Amino acid sequence: MSQATAPVGQAQVIDGKAFAAGLRSRIAEGVKSLQANHGVTPGLAVVLVGEDPASQVYVRNKGKQTVEVGKKSVKHELPAETEQEELLELVESLNQDPSIHGILVQLPLPKQIDAEAVINAIDPAKDVDGFHVVNAGLLATGQSAMVPCTPLGSLMMLKHHLGDLSGANAVVVGRSNIVGKPMAQLLLKESCTVTIAHSRTRDLPAVCRGADILVAAVGRPEMVRGDWIKPGATVIDVGINRLEPSEPGGKGRLVGDVAYDEAVAVAGAITPVPGGVGPMTIACLLANTLTAAHRSLGLPDPQL
Repeated sequence: MSQATAPVGQAQVIDGKAFAAGLRSRIAEGVKSLQANHGVTPGLAVVLVGEDPASQVYVRNKGKQTVEVGKKSVKHELPAETEQEELLELVESLNQDPSIHGILVQLPLPKQIDAEAVINAIDPAKDVDGFHVVNAGLLATGQSAMVPCTPLGSLMMLKHHLGDLSGANAVVVGRSNIVGKPMAQLLLKESCTVTIAHSRTRDLPAVCRGADILVAAVGRPEMVRGDWIKPGATVIDVGINRLEPSEPGGKGRLVGDVAYDEAVAVAGAITPVPGGVGPMTIACLLANTLTAAHRSLGLPDPQL
């Protein structure tokens, strides 16, 4: 049996909320150390264009958690009709600001703005989302990069739960630039044998059954069924989908890309939705900002 599998029964639940709280505590200590030894407070600038309600909530949470760990939080809110040139000018001013170590432009952007052009205008050293083409290239070639937050958080939880990942068969379901591809790169770096699968993979259930580590990031509610999972495998469910409410006026249930009730009877360990990968995303954004501040001073990356 692979070290990445465990006896079958009731899967151990990997508590992302608790893990994220511990990570934020370590980040706060790192911020204090940077302030005491170098007189520097890491700064994170978040740019929000328009009034998307989900984005507003997310940006508010980012700002709150940034301040809680002792960092400088800067928020720029621009109207939905903002032109691309104006946004690019703001990004460039943040690139030049030495008190800002991380820049995040909240997606999605209004249709008149080319998101790719904006992301690639951010200084790669300040690209704490890890979306810049330079960071994607550095990650793909095994070099020091800013790593996208969701895959980074997923990897941290995997390593905490399993220890050494080398030799494990890992299947990543999903091929997005934000999760699927960087997740596969990170697992390769840990010496896993990695398969990237997706909605068009032939006999997807059989591919998933070969996984000691199964990462579901395809954006389809409960697509991965319990009988797709190898007994004892570790399952990381990145998906977050809201089902239609069962009653008029209801909110609808949040579910992942994995059929949790089925999976929990087969897997060795699993992340729940909500409360699994989600809380780690903002915590890793804060971790990346601390890393960016360290690198700006020529210091080694913080050990978090």
